[in-house]
Amino acid sequence: MFVRELNTEECRLALAQAGFGRLACARDNQPYVVPIHFAVDEAYVYAFSLAGQKLDWMRKNPRVCLEIDDVHEASDWTSVVVFGRYEELPDTPEYSSARRRAGDLLQGRAMWWEPGTVAVAHRDEAASLAPIYYRISIEHMTGHRSAPSQGP
Repeated sequence: MFVRELNTEECRLALAQAGFGRLACARDNQPYVVPIHFAVDEAYVYAFSLAGQKLDWMRKNPRVCLEIDDVHEASDWTSVVVFGRYEELPDTPEYSSARRRAGDLLQGRAMWWEPGTVAVAHRDEAASLAPIYYRISIEHMTGHRSAPSQGP
């Protein structure tokens, strides 16, 4: 098996094709990882959530990572990690363009609203049903791709 590093454009392409990954955030030296659907453009990863632990933690510590992988078999896979900063997109005039961009990109993805709405049945507060759009500014990315080794 050969493993090679991906350049920025290859990382961005892998992210765009994936659309689903694991978001990592941390609070008080405790990491927390959750699955999310997302959409990506040149500078941002856009996502949606309802109120909950993930948002609480990112509001306190906006430093986050997003990881995606695409595994075909043990020796044929791609993995990308995005390092960035969380930014909430409130429903205000200042963020209307960014919210529209998030909505447009996300609606182009199947199941974009999951898993953000999965826990709704367990919530009591009406406020917890308000959708919250956010984005992660991409500060840098790393990625690797493996391929089966060719015989001698």
